[in-house]
Amino acid sequence: MTAVIDEGTGRGESSAPHEGRDHPGRGRTPGGRAGVPEAGGGWNDGLIARRAAAKESDPEPGTAPDDDVRPPQVEAYVPSGGPLRPRLDALRELVGLSRARLDGATLAEAGRVLDEAAARRRLSSRHTVVAIAGASGSGKSTLFNSLAGVQISDTGLRRPTTAAPLACSWTDGAAGLLDRLAIPGRLRRRPQQGGTEADEALQGLVLVDLPDHDSAAPGHREQVDRVLALVDAVIWVVDPEKYADAALHERYLRPLAGHAEITFVVLNQIDRLPGDAADQVLDDLRRLLDEDGMALGEHGEPGATVMSLSALTGEGVGELREVLGRFVQGRTAAARRLSADVDAAAARLRPVYVAEGRPGLGERAREEFADRLAEAVGAAAAGQAAEREWRRNAGRACGTPWLRLWRWYESTRRPGSLECPVRPAPPEEELTARQRVEQAVRTVADEAADGLPGPWAQAVREAAVNGAEGLPEALDELAEKAGGEDGRGRTASCSSGGPGGGAGGATVMATGVAGACGVAHSGRVGGKPPRPRWWPAAVLAQASMTLLQIFGGLWLVGQIVGVLEPGFLTPALVMLAGVVGGPLVEWSCAAAARGPARRYGQEAERQLREAAAACGRARVLDPVAAELVRYREVRERYVAVTEFSTTAG
Repeated sequence: MTAVIDEGTGRGESSAPHEGRDHPGRGRTPGGRAGVPEAGGGWNDGLIARRAAAKESDPEPGTAPDDDVRPPQVEAYVPSGGPLRPRLDALRELVGLSRARLDGATLAEAGRVLDEAAARRRLSSRHTVVAIAGASGSGKSTLFNSLAGVQISDTGLRRPTTAAPLACSWTDGAAGLLDRLAIPGRLRRRPQQGGTEADEALQGLVLVDLPDHDSAAPGHREQVDRVLALVDAVIWVVDPEKYADAALHERYLRPLAGHAEITFVVLNQIDRLPGDAADQVLDDLRRLLDEDGMALGEHGEPGATVMSLSALTGEGVGELREVLGRFVQGRTAAARRLSADVDAAAARLRPVYVAEGRPGLGERAREEFADRLAEAVGAAAAGQAAEREWRRNAGRACGTPWLRLWRWYESTRRPGSLECPVRPAPPEEELTARQRVEQAVRTVADEAADGLPGPWAQAVREAAVNGAEGLPEALDELAEKAGGEDGRGRTASCSSGGPGGGAGGATVMATGVAGACGVAHSGRVGGKPPRPRWWPAAVLAQASMTLLQIFGGLWLVGQIVGVLEPGFLTPALVMLAGVVGGPLVEWSCAAAARGPARRYGQEAERQLREAAAACGRARVLDPVAAELVRYREVRERYVAVTEFSTTAG
C-alpha cells in the first residue's frame, strides 16, 4: 500500500498502486477529480492526516508530496524571447477580423488553440508534461514504471491494463497542470529518485501513462485524444508487431506530423528480436514516419526522436532517460507544442486566406466598368445629340430670315415638329438598359473576386450586388439633374445613399436619342448651349445681308414705278449681294460651328460619363474595395501567424 496525496489539496488517501476506480461514497469535483466535498472539509480517516503532520522528511517513492508542508514553486509560463507571443496575437486578431466573413466551424480550431495557449501560459513553466501513449500490449506501462523507478502502473496480460490516465511528477508545483488534464489526486504519484545525475535532469518532468489508444473499452480512446491535445510532448511506444498499425499512423502520427519536435517514437520489446532484426525494424519504422510526413531528428536537425529499447530488461532505457532529461531541462517543450498547434491551425485556415494570383481592382478593370456604365446610360449618344443641338441652335441664329420664316410656317402646319418632345423609353429598351448595368456589375465583381478564397470572393460579390441595388434608378435621376443644371458644366452628384427606386429605370439616358428629330433628353451640358464670341458678328452680318436684299428690292421697285431714276444694274447688284451673302454667311457659320459643337458634345459626354462613373464608384467599387482591404488586412495577419513558423515542414 502507498500513500497518495492530492497535490492540489495536500490531503490524501491510502490506495494500492494499481487502484483505478472511485471508492463508494467519495465525492467528485465538477472537473472529475476525487477530492474534498465542497461543504464538509477534508476526509478525516486519521491515519493519513497524522502521517502528514508527523513526517517532515522526503516522501516515500510512489507518493506525492504534501503541498501544505512543502509549498509548491509555481511560475507563470513565459516564452523565452521567441516569436510565439506575436504569433498568438496575430492569430487572435485574425480570428477577430474574420468572424463576420467565416463561419464558426472554420474558426473553431483556431479558437481552441488560443484558449489552450492561454490556459497553458497561466501555468507552471518549470514543468514539462509528457504523455506515454501506445497500443495495447506495447509495454508503455512497463516503460512508465521503468522511468519512474517504482511500480506505479499496473502491468500484466489482462487487457486493457490502464483504465485512466496516471501521472508521476518528479517535482512539486504541477497540481495546476494535472488539474488541467483532469487527473484526480488518487492517480498522482512520485518516482523513485536515487540522486543520480539522470534523476536531477528529470526535475520538472510530469509523466502521464495513458490508456490504450486502440482499446475496446468505451471511453479510453476519448481520454487519449483529450490528454494528447493538452500535454507538452508525447512518447509513442510501439512494438515489433504493431509498429506499422494503420490506426496509429493514420489517426495520430500523420495528423501530428507537424509536432515532430515534441514527439518521441520508441520501439519497445527489442529483446524479443534476434540478431540485427531490431535495426531492420527500426529502419522500417523510420521509413513509415517519413511517409507520414514527420521530420526525424537526425544529424542535428530538429524532428522526432526515434530509438529502440526494452523496458523489460532495461536496455536503452537509460539513453531515453538522458534524452528526456535534456528535453525537460530545455524548458521549451510547451512553447514548441503551442507553436506546432498554431502551425496546424494555420494550415487548416490556409484555403480560406491564401489567394491564387494577385486579386484586386486594377485601373483597367475600373476603366472598363466606367465604360460599361457609360454605354448603359448612353453617354456617347447623348454627346452626339448635344453636338447636333448646338449646331442646330447656331443654324437658327445665323440662318437667313427666309429660312426661319419657312420653318415657322412648317411648324404652324405640323405643331410639335420643331421641338421634339421627350418620350418615355419603350419597355424593351428599359429592360436592355437595366441588363447592361447588371452585366457591368457582375463583370467587375467577378474580376475583383478572381483568385480570392471562397468566403472572401463571396463577400466581394455580395458587396457589389448590394451596392448595385437602385443603381439604374440613381443613374436615371442623375440624367434628369444633369439636364436641369445651369450652363456652368455642373453635374448631379450620386452617392451610395441615393434613391432606392423609381419608375422608369435608367432609360432616359440609355435610349440616347428620343424621337424622330434625335434630341436627347440629357444632351445638354446644362441649360442652353453657350454662344461663341463670334456669334453676334455672324448675326449682324446675316442681318446686313437681309437689309441689302430689302434695300436692293425696294430700289428696284422704286425704279419700276418711276419714283426713282432708272438704273437696274446697281440695285440688282446690291440685291444679289444680299441674296448670295445670306446663305454664304449661314454656310460660314455652320462651318465655324463644327469645332465648338464637337467640343460641346464631347464635354457633355465626358461629364455624363464621369457622373455615371462616380455613381458606380460610390455604390459598387468603393464597397468592393473595402472588402478587398479587409481581405488584405486578414491576409497580413495570416502571414504574421505563419512567417515565424519553426515546426512547419
